[in-house]
Amino acid sequence: MPPRLMALPTQLSQLIIRPAMQTSPLAFLAPTMQQQQSRCASILSSLSDNPSAYNKRIRRGRGPASGKGKTSGRGHKGQKQHGKVPAGFNGGQTPDIVVHGEKGWNNIFAADMAPVNLERIQEWIDQGRIDPTRPITIRELTHSRCIHQPKDGVKILGGSAAALKQPVHLVVSRASASAIQAVEAAGGSLTTRFYTRNAIRHILRMESHPFISLAWSPQSGPEALLKADGAPEDLSEANVMKSRGLKYRLPDPTRRRDIEYYRDPAHRGYLAHLLKPMEGPSLFFRSPEERKSTAGTKKEKILPENRLW
Repeated sequence: MPPRLMALPTQLSQLIIRPAMQTSPLAFLAPTMQQQQSRCASILSSLSDNPSAYNKRIRRGRGPASGKGKTSGRGHKGQKQHGKVPAGFNGGQTPDIVVHGEKGWNNIFAADMAPVNLERIQEWIDQGRIDPTRPITIRELTHSRCIHQPKDGVKILGGSAAALKQPVHLVVSRASASAIQAVEAAGGSLTTRFYTRNAIRHILRMESHPFISLAWSPQSGPEALLKADGAPEDLSEANVMKSRGLKYRLPDPTRRRDIEYYRDPAHRGYLAHLLKPMEGPSLFFRSPEERKSTAGTKKEKILPENRLW
């Protein structure tokens, strides 16, 4: 095959060849050189794909040159080389999953929350199925079919947080950080409150108040939330139940995990007003500021005059 030469422009080849014709005695070879320089060389053999566009696959069972050796990575003899072994096969005896049972993979203590995005709530408001001037609780979300099964509670998710067009007042079980930020940026409020399955059932039957309980106080939710709900001036639980003819009280958390969650101002918990100054939401650990405040000033030890050390 002739050598592959890059084609030069015609003007450039003339500039290179003309001085050679004047000075070199081999000027009669100039036409031949010009033809070799300007010919179109074949580039088909030099074509290649983009880098990393092709990876050489391992061809199993093609001998030592395949990249996996003589036995193709299966080892020597046996059932695993000559056939297939089912998952969990234990030599023909009773499988371990039958003898010992299946354990794990399911947290029985996790709360099963019904998620709902702010975009879906805004869509329900645009359709007139939810009134944004009143507090939006588990009762409104369930009766409007925005959620179908409240389960252990409702968790608000941000989703398309920019879809919220007007201020809303939400009282739900939990909320994500993006949802809290979006609701407050729109001028609304969000409060998280503890619920049990029986409490949710009573709320849906109009037998319990959606959020006022023994531990609730005006500091738990904004003033606009209570005014929109039409609560009386006396916000005590007994007065609210008597004025509305309710039968059941709302429970408050008893487990430490739940108490710490609803005491945290970052979660907008309804028990955050119980925190003292420089006190954290944890019931077990104390913050460094709290430890410094309770430690007080350290007294200097005064040694007697006749003591050397």
